[in-house]
Amino acid sequence: MRSSSSCLASVALLFAEILHAAPTPQSSEILANPDFGPIPAESSYYSNYNGTSPPFPGNYTQPVFPTESGPPGPDDLLFQNLAGAEWAIYNFYQFGVDTFNESAFVEAGYPASTYQRIIEIRDNEAGHARIFEEAISNTSTRPAQCKYQFGITSPVAYLAAHTVVEIASMAFLTGLILQATLDSSKAALVAVAETEARHEAWGLIEIWNQSPFGGPVDTVFPYANQILDTTKVFVVPNSCPAGNPTYPIPSQNLPALSYAENSTTLLPGSPITFAFSNPANQPTFDANTTYYAVFFHGLLNITEPFNTKTYSSIVPPEFEAKGLFLAVIADTPGAPTIDTVKAGPLVIVEQPVEINSGIL
Repeated sequence: MRSSSSCLASVALLFAEILHAAPTPQSSEILANPDFGPIPAESSYYSNYNGTSPPFPGNYTQPVFPTESGPPGPDDLLFQNLAGAEWAIYNFYQFGVDTFNESAFVEAGYPASTYQRIIEIRDNEAGHARIFEEAISNTSTRPAQCKYQFGITSPVAYLAAHTVVEIASMAFLTGLILQATLDSSKAALVAVAETEARHEAWGLIEIWNQSPFGGPVDTVFPYANQILDTTKVFVVPNSCPAGNPTYPIPSQNLPALSYAENSTTLLPGSPITFAFSNPANQPTFDANTTYYAVFFHGLLNITEPFNTKTYSSIVPPEFEAKGLFLAVIADTPGAPTIDTVKAGPLVIVEQPVEINSGIL
């Protein structure tokens, strides 16, 4: 029972086999050439590579150091941060390809096409990694992937995580547009976000039997790096290649925000008890300061009281129960600037509601 809630041409296949050869110590530097390897939107590789081994450029594990001298490009830092996030997302899908198979998803009650869709999304994410690499100028370092740990053992938990990954990706891509200098960078971010939205829609329709529509507008969260910071939990400590840029820059190292088990449905109007999940990074609340829970949904943010003794608040009853909510703890209503945020963000997924209700 399902949980509620053209083939490539032979030449291209041969090329793919060559690309999957073990890289030499210098081989990662050829990634600085945008014409090397399959080109996104020109080659069908990033849609139709059906192998289980890592697709290009996921088979490269060393950063590409600057090949030219000079100042960084205007959006190099943005794309370095985004590439760091993309490597985690790509590896999440490669993990799914490596860990499960078609039978695992079928036995869990999901469509027979589920495993193939995970492969296709993995291919898309590899294409995103290549796009972000190409967007970094030759005067800056292109970061390589680290090693990652996801702690997922069941197909149901994996598909629930897929939903969170995709909807959070859409939120930080939207936020990064606010950081972009070049119009071409803004357009690229929108285009990638549209692809992530299709990934999310597939999951809602095929996996959760729910409407794919999350309201008239997706959530805008202005502080994208705060979301990127939360992905560091998946990085195996000390596993990133020497020379990789720090990820992300800047990093506020805010206390991680989750919710306690005694929170209710997390639907609009329901009480929520926050928790700070990293024992080594707990918040300090000044007795003379008033703190707030600030929630973002669509183009809105709504401020609710936050009790620093019980860590309790309420999910804004004004919100429509669709798509994504993001919550932070702030010392100013509305969290108008990045430095007013003191903890978070917390991702609250409203579709399917089972993800945040404890059913999954």
